[in-house]
Amino acid sequence: MVNTLAPQTAGPATHRPPLTGADRDRARRRQTAVAYLFLAPVLLFFAVFLVLPLGFALLLSTSRWAGFDLWDIRPAGPANFTGLFADGSTFLVPVLTNTLLFALGTVALALAGSVLVATCVDRLRLQGLWRTLYFLPMVTTVVAVGNVWKYMYEPGGLVNGVLNALGLGSVAFLQDPRTALPAVVVVQAWASAGSAVLVLTAGLKSIPVTYYEAAALDGAGAVTVFWRITLPLLRPSLLFVCVTQFLTGLQSFALITVMTKGGPGNATAVAALEMYRQAFSYGDWGTASAAAFVLFVVVLLITLVQLWLFRRRGEDA
Repeated sequence: MVNTLAPQTAGPATHRPPLTGADRDRARRRQTAVAYLFLAPVLLFFAVFLVLPLGFALLLSTSRWAGFDLWDIRPAGPANFTGLFADGSTFLVPVLTNTLLFALGTVALALAGSVLVATCVDRLRLQGLWRTLYFLPMVTTVVAVGNVWKYMYEPGGLVNGVLNALGLGSVAFLQDPRTALPAVVVVQAWASAGSAVLVLTAGLKSIPVTYYEAAALDGAGAVTVFWRITLPLLRPSLLFVCVTQFLTGLQSFALITVMTKGGPGNATAVAALEMYRQAFSYGDWGTASAAAFVLFVVVLLITLVQLWLFRRRGEDA
């Protein structure tokens, strides 16, 4: 009997011709166009809110403008920059000096305090609760923090009350040029320590326990373990905290405005506050823009130096 259910034979296979170089180029161009189409909203936002303001600020830094009519912009060349460092200018001393001292003081206090707090929190129960409590100042408005500390620094405030209870005299923290800047530095360090504590506690969690177990077997003390194991292995987190705290300190504006407004005299005047004064109080947008670029260069150089120092010690940032 003949089997009539013979399998159907497939038709001849079709083969695509190989792509030529021109076809590959067209495909690559189409893919690039689609990619830029998806990136267009982000690139537009980047251009409108960063590139255009940066270019306009660069134009103003070499011009004279009172801040009203764009047709009143007059070229001034490098006069705005030379004026910042001319004799009698307060930009270099005390404004830029105060800015660097404020940033250095903030980094030193916040870094030391956050390392101590993070080390203690890492050994306590309910660590999430403690981290939340230390992070609360970060979610509180700067105006509220500044006003609370401003009242605490008053002659009848909490800080002077504690000093009087200890038998010490009252201190005019925000009224004395010698103590005004350190007083604001303490507030800035306290307010920014919460984020540093979170970063450092996460860094402590990433350190393998085996290092501490080996140190305990060798009889190493707590101080030796901290200096020989914890701090070296915590260096990536310390780098991040150091750089971010320094950048925040160099750009500080709101806290000083709330607490001292740059006074007494120019004891707490910083670069960001000086830029605001030049632009909105004196109507000199050219000088304000030039000061902004000078501050940008200072921030860039200090950040590069920090990264270089950490990398030289064996840390890839």
